[in-house]
Amino acid sequence: MSKIVKEALTFNDVMLIPGRSEVLPKDVDVSARLTHRIRINIPLLSAAMDTVTEARLAIAIAQEGGIGIIHKNMSIEDQAGEVEKVKRSESGMIVDPITLSPKDLIYKALELMRHFRISGVPIIEEGRLVGILTNRDLRFERHLDQPIESVMTKERLVTARLGISLDEAKDILHRNRIEKLPVVDDRGMLKGLITVKDIEKKIRYPNACKDGLGRLRVGAAIGASRDADRRLEALLERSVDVIVIDSAHGHSRGVLQTVERIRERYPDLDIVAGNIATGEAAEDLIRAGADAIKVGMGPSAICTTRVVAGTGIPQITAVMDCAEVAERHNVPVIADGGITQSGDIPKVLAAGASSVMIGYLFAGTDESPGEMVIYQGRTFKVYRGMGSLGAMEQGSQDRYFQGDEDPAKLVPEGIEGRVPYKGSLSGYIYQLIGGLRAGMGYCGVRTVDELREKGEFVKVSHAGIRESHPHDVTITKEAPNYRLE
Repeated sequence: MSKIVKEALTFNDVMLIPGRSEVLPKDVDVSARLTHRIRINIPLLSAAMDTVTEARLAIAIAQEGGIGIIHKNMSIEDQAGEVEKVKRSESGMIVDPITLSPKDLIYKALELMRHFRISGVPIIEEGRLVGILTNRDLRFERHLDQPIESVMTKERLVTARLGISLDEAKDILHRNRIEKLPVVDDRGMLKGLITVKDIEKKIRYPNACKDGLGRLRVGAAIGASRDADRRLEALLERSVDVIVIDSAHGHSRGVLQTVERIRERYPDLDIVAGNIATGEAAEDLIRAGADAIKVGMGPSAICTTRVVAGTGIPQITAVMDCAEVAERHNVPVIADGGITQSGDIPKVLAAGASSVMIGYLFAGTDESPGEMVIYQGRTFKVYRGMGSLGAMEQGSQDRYFQGDEDPAKLVPEGIEGRVPYKGSLSGYIYQLIGGLRAGMGYCGVRTVDELREKGEFVKVSHAGIRESHPHDVTITKEAPNYRLE
């Protein structure tokens, strides 16, 4: 019996076949399903890695239409705090605004405003709005041990009734030259807050990925470790939109049991589980209760699992195998890892994925938490795998089933490195989605679902790969969407 089951392919092994097209790239629809209940406006997620996704990048990608997954390589409270920063960053109407009492001291208000990066706070007494405190009230105030009621604005408060539209709120804000509009009911009880910044952001980011209350969507990673339940509860308290049960080997008893337990406890929670690489694994995770499955074992730029452990399946084949099973259950597939060029995105979507998780390409952006470094006159940002020694020592060893190991005996499955600095995430996503739109135009498809259904490949040779890249010339000026590493 042969032990070679089949040939497996990855991104550079295949090319999409162009087809007759009646659609222009600018007219295609790049929205996609993330889970059963959540759609994203661009099919991109940022990876749950400690040099990729914290609140700043999660906000930026949600504003562009995707979603960020906050990594878990931090304390439970810190991770929940990152989620809260995203959820509070903008809203149609803030339904749970931060408030203070008129008896609270001024220094407490300043600390709160600094921590949440806000410029004003409604002041309430037993739920009733009695004033508002803004930066203007505090501008030259030196006596910080006074109660807030001594400086807050309480006369002629401008408020709005519950049910006001954003357009009406915009008119009131403009007419009264104010930046914050408290929303109250008939009894004067505070029910929400509308701000100029939120209205401006809605205009500036029309494609933003938001929940039903107008807040940016965000996800967070948990493991299959002992703190999973406590971490999950803290994240749910901060209104996280989707939970990613994150493991190097998602087809394991611990992950399956975690999915089953959480599904039973929270039947309406959106759960993503992974990582996996086979159809059998997809079947088991879906039966356990996953709303989406994450595919990718070893394709990432900083992952050494395939070399260290000798296991894994090249990404295009892994996605195809998992998608074949997931399609029968109407469950979306997230392709995680291996994307190095914008053209890899339409390829992996055509292979069966509904969306793509990216770490390497986002690690070099302004918004990633990685440290900026200068090397040989060029700017880079630090990027490391969650299986690298540094990340494992900081807390990610449970992802690789080494949670109880002595730090001196950890067996890493990733490396630490640096990636070229890329500037703002917004500009880089524009190029990635531009490549996806072009690919869809060449294939003659209008939607991501249609690309997944109709996309076909040819297998290419090494000569074909070389021909696909610029050749026989010296590149004198780099393009914003192409870099030959």
